[in-house]
Amino acid sequence: MIIIGITFFVAGFGVGISGFLTPALKDALHLTTSGSYLVTAAIFSAFVIFGSPAAWVIRKIGYKRSMMIAFFIMSVGMLLFIPSAKAVSFPLFLVALFVGGIGNTLLQASVNPYVTICGPEESAATRMSLMGIMNKLAWWIAPLFLGLFIDLQDVRLGDVSLPFFIAGMVLAILAVFIYFAPLPEVSAIGEDEPVTESGTYENKKSALQYPHLLLGVLALFLYVGIETLPMASAIDFANVAFSNPENPERFSLYVTIGLIAGYVFGVIAIPKVITQSKALQLFALIGIVSSLFLILAPVNYAFYGIMLISFANSIMWPAIWPLAISGLGPFTKQGASFLVMAIFGGAVIPIIFGIWVDGLIEKGTNLSMAYQTAYWLLVPCYIYILFYAFAGHKIGRNTNGKK
Repeated sequence: MIIIGITFFVAGFGVGISGFLTPALKDALHLTTSGSYLVTAAIFSAFVIFGSPAAWVIRKIGYKRSMMIAFFIMSVGMLLFIPSAKAVSFPLFLVALFVGGIGNTLLQASVNPYVTICGPEESAATRMSLMGIMNKLAWWIAPLFLGLFIDLQDVRLGDVSLPFFIAGMVLAILAVFIYFAPLPEVSAIGEDEPVTESGTYENKKSALQYPHLLLGVLALFLYVGIETLPMASAIDFANVAFSNPENPERFSLYVTIGLIAGYVFGVIAIPKVITQSKALQLFALIGIVSSLFLILAPVNYAFYGIMLISFANSIMWPAIWPLAISGLGPFTKQGASFLVMAIFGGAVIPIIFGIWVDGLIEKGTNLSMAYQTAYWLLVPCYIYILFYAFAGHKIGRNTNGKK
């Protein structure tokens, strides 16, 4: 678990860097709000394109070697930032981010099912919450790390070469570390059971025939989007809410505080006090209430709604994953690959938000009102997750006698 915790930290570090680069590249390359969110899209689009191939790789070489290769690919992505910065080329930055996203795809497809199935199913959310603490600490540390080299008030892209070289080398070293680490291969309940001669298991030929998985993929798609949006927009919204404060990168800490507080709740309460599905129901409701506060409160108070939303988001990843892949048997790795592809929501939702903000600004809406209005995007996402928490995860699910 310590070794896997390191991998979750590294995955969060990569996404955290993108959150910092969004406003940095926006200023340096004079991008629109929606254009700057292509930074996030470049990373998350890799999850759609390489989600299914990642499952094939894991089936062929196992979880451990897949993690090792993932770190090497992420290292290459980090090192590609150096020529991108020298050329001051936004397309090259997007290529570098996309390559890093490929590595992150393989890493996510490996470590998430690994943590979910390496212990009792009913406590999977607890283990995922522990991993979430590591992941989201990195979200906060990543922009602080880059802040040592880049002045957000006077962005110089040439300054990114050194921090990304350091990050690339660290990732390469971690790849070697994983190769020698004592990580055993694990299998989900029923994963090793044989299929029939016709290629079926429980009269099904694919994970796509499990409704609770497909509904879970959509829930995860929406969740990753609404989790990424506060991270991607926190610094921009802080500049609006507090009239260009000094060191705006520190406001990314509010996202981390909310998430980690929720993860601590998950570690303590699941499953001793509350089940995974009940926790998901509760936190979806908190998400709806927090969204309304972010939208309707005076702007200088509304910003703190981002922390409340992050708290609501914390339990969703740990709860949705085990609910969605439960009972898939030999289709577990395939199902996990579909869930990894759903991470693309982290690109789609922020881009829709950015387009909405730009459209409102073009119509003469002031910045604070434009941001708060566009945050209405959060509400229907939480409503669907609430449905999945109450009923969606039960539809067509093989519980093997379990509730």
